[in-house]
Amino acid sequence: MNLKGRDFLTLLDFSTEEILGLIDLAAELKRQKKAGVPHPLCAGKNIALIFEKTSTRTRCSFEVAAHDLGMGVTYLDPSGSQIGRKESIADTARVLSSMFDGIEYRGFGQNIVEDLAKYSAVPVWNGLTNEFHPTQILADMLTIRERFGHLQGIRLVYMGDARYNMGNSLMVGCAKLGLHFTACCPKEYFPDPKLVAACMEIAKETGATLCFEPDPDVAVAGADVIYTDIWVSMGEPVEVWQERIDALAPYQVNQALMAKTGKQSTVFMHCLPSYHDLNTQVGREMGEKFHRTAMEVTDDVFEGPQSIVFLEAENRMHTIKAVMAATLTE
Repeated sequence: MNLKGRDFLTLLDFSTEEILGLIDLAAELKRQKKAGVPHPLCAGKNIALIFEKTSTRTRCSFEVAAHDLGMGVTYLDPSGSQIGRKESIADTARVLSSMFDGIEYRGFGQNIVEDLAKYSAVPVWNGLTNEFHPTQILADMLTIRERFGHLQGIRLVYMGDARYNMGNSLMVGCAKLGLHFTACCPKEYFPDPKLVAACMEIAKETGATLCFEPDPDVAVAGADVIYTDIWVSMGEPVEVWQERIDALAPYQVNQALMAKTGKQSTVFMHCLPSYHDLNTQVGREMGEKFHRTAMEVTDDVFEGPQSIVFLEAENRMHTIKAVMAATLTE
């Protein structure tokens, strides 16, 4: 697998073999880190991290991974860059790629990261856009493989709003790697039909299946993985909460829903952060306003034995490290 110089913008750009190669590399780099084996594969290189949307896991994953690989890191938060305001995306890409060996972008439209890549002379990595979150999917797939020993044939059900980055990216990842994907949500929250059609074509080659089911009881039967995400994403107005709660409350992941899979081996996954209790400012404010103790998942599931969310969170770092190593070295 030679991905040197490639951008990492969406899994649609990569073959099944290349995605599996990245997961294999992540597993090996994880093994080395756990064993205390240094692996400064990118010694002397420097990367820039552009964060128009802040994040705990994504920033820490990129920074720790970069340091492990021997690289320097410059972090540009929403106030630390003039991208799209005083300086065009094209100009930003050309300036930064003259100084750095790689650029990460986490922010808004997919068109922004695509434009960065178009004008950049070095690899550009998508840390999250409104439409796609490919580094998260690599972490998810590594985590699932660690738990079950394989990916092909795993039944993954995504509960909640499937129109945005996590629903889109999980569907793409499952299609590419032969998992059975179900989006469980109201019909108006199903993914974009054009993306669905593209994933259907991919699934024909991998043995994956794609299902869109509004009935939670039907959707979760036989599921190996129940996955959910917050109902209101960063940057959306607070007024959206009422609409989402009204629409998605029947899709909350709770113990009763987990029991309906019919499997004790079913695991719970979440990309985080999560409103599973009232121990955050937003969770407390929204909980008090709408008289709820939890939103997309109940605390007993989140903290329960079927939850593998923190293994999943750790694997963000290992898979991001693999992406950077693969695209910066032979």
